[in-house]
Amino acid sequence: MYQYNYGYELLELTKKFNLSISQVVMLGEQEKTGEELDVIFQKMKNNLMVMKESINKGLNEDLKSVSGLSGGDAKKLYERIIIGNTLSCETMAKAAASALAVTEVNASMGKIVAAPTAGSSGVIPGALITVARKFGKSDDDMTRALFTASGIGIIIAKNATLSGAEGGCQAEVGSASAMAAAALVELIGGTPEQCLTAASFAIMNLLGLVCDPVAGLVEIPCEKRNALGALNAMICADFAIAGMDSVIPFDEVVETMYKIGRSIPCALRETAEGGLAKTPTGIRLKKEIFEKVERGD
Repeated sequence: MYQYNYGYELLELTKKFNLSISQVVMLGEQEKTGEELDVIFQKMKNNLMVMKESINKGLNEDLKSVSGLSGGDAKKLYERIIIGNTLSCETMAKAAASALAVTEVNASMGKIVAAPTAGSSGVIPGALITVARKFGKSDDDMTRALFTASGIGIIIAKNATLSGAEGGCQAEVGSASAMAAAALVELIGGTPEQCLTAASFAIMNLLGLVCDPVAGLVEIPCEKRNALGALNAMICADFAIAGMDSVIPFDEVVETMYKIGRSIPCALRETAEGGLAKTPTGIRLKKEIFEKVERGD
């Protein structure tokens, strides 16, 4: 009764039963698992707690990735925010710092929520938790928003891909940004239609983004792209709530992302055989990391 494969089907369910996207997603999960709604809700809330913990850890601890390629940038940005010395507004800077924090925890082998993937795990918490704090939203509000994000992610997974190896970074950070944008819209009282519009904008803005991790590790440029994905989600949510129309429907945008992803050369789909990974510096860093591993350092 509450199952869907496409965005238009999800919207039809919200209209038919006069429900929000998050409610449809929760009821759909109950149908599939047989679990009580309060159990399903608590599981998602547990994910939120992990997200909050990873942000806190990344902003306040001197983290270093296992490879040594990254770490500490979230804390650096956060310190500038504290003294009021950022060019962007405080909310945007906090979202970027929070997204970076989660990715740095991931790179240092810490605990994160891979939503929708580990490589894009900073986008949703970075945007959602920052905006929720700005508007005084509760943990329950954020948890409901995560179900909205999940609904968008389910549709993308069914009709395209969430994998950088299959669709490039647009499939990871782009999908995460779409999920976050929809979550933000519901969080602050937008309609289901606006949620999908925001998700459409978010993907459209990142179409064609390649996956070219230096040394094959989810660090450079992945971490900074997570920050970009969080900020993209926020502005796209604003677009939708302001009444802007994406013109191209969500389902068509998802299909387009998939087609573009399949046309991206393999060298630019997580293989580290192109893009930034094949710059002179990228090649040197890979060599140094491999030598370090061989020495057992």
